[in-house]
Parts: sequence; structure tokens; C-alpha cells
Amino acid sequence: MLKEPALTLGKQIHTLYLDNTNCNPDLVLPSRQEAAHQIVQLIQKHPQHNVKIGLYSLGKESLLEQLALEFRTWVVLSPQRLELVQLLGLADVFTVEEKAGRIQAVDHMEICHSTMLHWNQTHPTIAILPTSRKIHSSHPDIHIIPYSDHSSYSELRAFVAALKPCQVVPIVSQRPCGDYFKDSLSPRLSIPLIPDSVQQYMSSFSRKPNFLWLLERRLKRPRTQGVVFESPEENADQSQADRNSKKAKKGKLSPWPGDLKKQPCHHPLQIKKQLFPDLCSKEWHGAVSFCRVFCQKL
Repeated sequence: MLKEPALTLGKQIHTLYLDNTNCNPDLVLPSRQEAAHQIVQLIQKHPQHNVKIGLYSLGKESLLEQLALEFRTWVVLSPQRLELVQLLGLADVFTVEEKAGRIQAVDHMEICHSTMLHWNQTHPTIAILPTSRKIHSSHPDIHIIPYSDHSSYSELRAFVAALKPCQVVPIVSQRPCGDYFKDSLSPRLSIPLIPDSVQQYMSSFSRKPNFLWLLERRLKRPRTQGVVFESPEENADQSQADRNSKKAKKGKLSPWPGDLKKQPCHHPLQIKKQLFPDLCSKEWHGAVSFCRVFCQKL
């Protein structure tokens, strides 16, 4: 990764997000090349055995490719993992046919004492768990090899020392590792100064908390509540044909507002008296009740 063009420009890196899965000085791991060589040697010692490789749902596909090319055999996969390796553009050494090759990738949970007994009843079989985790082997033919796609502690130390970021953020929060890289960090980048004009503008609002200031602005905005009815005066320019058509439909209920005698100001209560003379004797409480009756009559 240190040879990547983006990392060879000499730019200062402020924050490095680090895969700290194996960030433990007590966990000594070989390189992937060394661990893969151990697996090859183990398979070579069992030339007549089938080989089960216990894997998680993702990862170590390159190891399977290497073993297939080394032993010139197909590697049997599940249909789901076959789709994955095809997306990765690896060599055409994978198949879903059960007995096409002696190496088969299985889910790591299948590697247990009972399945080893079952497999060995039909054909001599060994199982390999390539992982850096501390796992107890429940069967003599289950072999745990410290192969990991995650960088070892020594590799992490070398990488951080080469980049010299200002800070390291681990992506595995349960395993803090900040103290391991203190001697490899660069000083924090200086924060740009805020111009005087910006400081003065910011200080002008310092007397009010931000949320109160925003709330005050929101309350000052004009808001329309309820239903807005169009004024009959705005519709006075409708054609006489339209008004006659509507009067024919609603003639039994009330006269159309366009036929009302024009007033200097069409106050809702004045319109109500002309539209509903039979209701004027009743007591009305507020404009909301009038609006509902007015809407129903129209």
C-alpha cells in the first residue's frame, strides 16, 4: 500500500482509519506468504486426503486460488461463493460440483468433531482453519493455521510509521490501539485563523443561544392557519353563463354570492346575513362555524 500513487505524494495525512483486528503485540503472526506455505506443506503430507477449508462468508479467496494452482485441482465452492469469486476476477479454478476436486471450501462452523467423523467414514479427510483467532481443535485432523487477511501488529507499526498521520482511529472499537502508535504520529495540523470580520459577525449572535435565535426567526414568519377561502369579490368577473349554471344546480339551497348587492366591504358576517337570513336569528360562535356552513351551502 505504501507504493500506491496517492500515498507517494508526500501529503500530510490528518486521520488514518486503521484495521486494528490484529493490533496486539502479544499476537505474533507470520506473513500471508509464510502461512500459505504452511498450508501447502500440510496438504502435501496428506496426498490421499480430501481437504476442507473452513472460511467465513467473505475473505481468503486468493488463498483458495493459490491452492488450486499449486495442486492442479478444482476447488469446490457453494453457489454463493462461486458468484463472489467470479466478481473478483480470479482464475477459472472453481466449481460447484461436489466431487470435481479434492479441495472444498466450507463454512467454518462445519469444521467440528462430528463432521470430521462423518467425512472420514467415506474418505480420509483433513480440515484446515486459516485464522488468526485462538481456536481449540476438537479433532486431531483439524489443523489451525495462522493465516489472516488482516495486517499483523508488526505490519501495522511499519505502516503507521511510514505515513506519520496526525491521529489514528481504529475501526474495531473494542480493541483500542492508540497508545501503540504515539511515537509515530505527526503534530496536529494547525487550525486556520478565523478572520476578524467573521469573529465580529459571530459575536453579534453570542448573546442568544442558537436554537432560541432560530426559534424566534421561525415564529416571526407569517403563517397561514386553517382553510383559506377565496373572496366572492375576486370571482365577480366570472362569466354570466358559469354563474347561471351554478345557480341552476344550487338554486334550491341559496342565491349565488354573485347576485348579492355589492357592499363597500364584503365582511363575512354581512355575506352570511344575505345568504342565510333564516339563520341570522341563531347565535353563532366565531368565524369557524360560519366557514363550515358557508362551504356546505356553496
